[in-house]
Amino acid sequence: MPTSAPIVSAPAATLVGRRPAVGADRLIADLVPPPRFDRVRFSSYVPNPAEPSQTAARDRLAAFAATVGAPPKKSGGLFKKKTATSGTIGVYLDGGFGVGKTHLLASLWHEAPAPREKKAYGTFVEYTSLVGALGFAAAVERLSDFALVCIDEFELDDPGDTVLVSTLLTRLSDRGVKLAATSNTLPDKLGEGRFAAADFLREIQALSSRFDVIRVDGPDYRHRDLPTPPAPIADDAVRRTVDGCTGATFDTFDDLAEELAAVHPSRYGALIDGVSAIGIGGVRPLDDQNVALRLVVLIDRLYDRKVPVLASGAALSELFTPELLRGGYRKKYLRAISRITALARDGVALAEVGAPANV
Repeated sequence: MPTSAPIVSAPAATLVGRRPAVGADRLIADLVPPPRFDRVRFSSYVPNPAEPSQTAARDRLAAFAATVGAPPKKSGGLFKKKTATSGTIGVYLDGGFGVGKTHLLASLWHEAPAPREKKAYGTFVEYTSLVGALGFAAAVERLSDFALVCIDEFELDDPGDTVLVSTLLTRLSDRGVKLAATSNTLPDKLGEGRFAAADFLREIQALSSRFDVIRVDGPDYRHRDLPTPPAPIADDAVRRTVDGCTGATFDTFDDLAEELAAVHPSRYGALIDGVSAIGIGGVRPLDDQNVALRLVVLIDRLYDRKVPVLASGAALSELFTPELLRGGYRKKYLRAISRITALARDGVALAEVGAPANV
C-alpha cells in the first residue's frame, strides 16, 4: 500500500503544537512592511478632510523620504536644533491608533530612494527580539548597513526595552542611519499625544534635537462610518467555515492562550505562516496581564497579514477586563481591540459566503 507524502509546508489544523524556528537571518529578512502594507504609498493615503494634520504629516514625511540616502550635511553636532525636515536624522509620528501612521511609515519605506535591501521596517517588538537574538553589538552592526530604519508603534510601557531600543537608535544615528518611528498614543486623551512625544524624546535624549515630531490627529479610520463591531459567530458556524477554508486553523481560546505562553512573541509571525484564517472557540474576557500582552502581539501579526478571525463566545469588545483597560497597557489593549474587530468583520464575511475551499 503506497504511503502518503508527509505534509511539510501546509499549516496544521490548529496553531497549538506548532513550534516555528526563527533564526537571526530570518529576523533581518523580515524587516520589511507586512503584506497589509506592501502596496501602500503616499498617494494612496487618504487624509480625513476634517483633520488637516493628516495632510501635513503626509507631506512632511514625503519630504523626509527624499533625504534618505543623501550625503549627510554638516550640522554643528548632534544636539544642534533642526527646524526643517531635511536637516533631521529622524521623524516621529505622534498620534492615536487608526489615523494612518503605519500607512505613512510604510509609504516612507517604499518611497525612500535607497535600495530595498538598505531599508529596514519592523515593530518595536521585532527590534527587541532582534537584539535578543543577535546581541546588542551584533544588532548595531547589522542594522548599521541600512540607510533607513523604521520602527512602528514605539512602546513606552517597558522602561527596560524602551532604553534598549533608544540606545540602539543612538548608535545607529551616530553612523548616519535615518530613523522613523510611530507612537501608540490614545486618540481620546486630551494632551496625551504631546506627553507621549515628550516621554519618547526624554528617553532618547541623545537624539531629541534631531527628531522632527509630526502630529497626526483624528478618529480610528478602521471604524469610521462603520456599524458596531460584529456579534460573535456561533461555534458550529466557526468550525464549518474553517473546515471549508484551505489553510485555516481552529483552536479553543484557552488552548491558544496556553500555546502562546510556549512560543516566544518573536515567533508569532512564523506561527501563522501560511494560515488563511483562524477560528477561535470560546472567547472570554482576559484578566491575566501576561496572557493579554501575548495575545496583543498575535493580533498585531494577524492584522499585518490580513488574516480573518472567526470567533465564538464573548464579544471581542470584552476581550480585556475593565481592570486591564484601566492599567498601564491600556493603549495596547485598545489598539488590539480595534485591529481584531476589523479582522472579525472579515471573518463574518467569510462565514456569510460559506468560505470557498480555495480561500
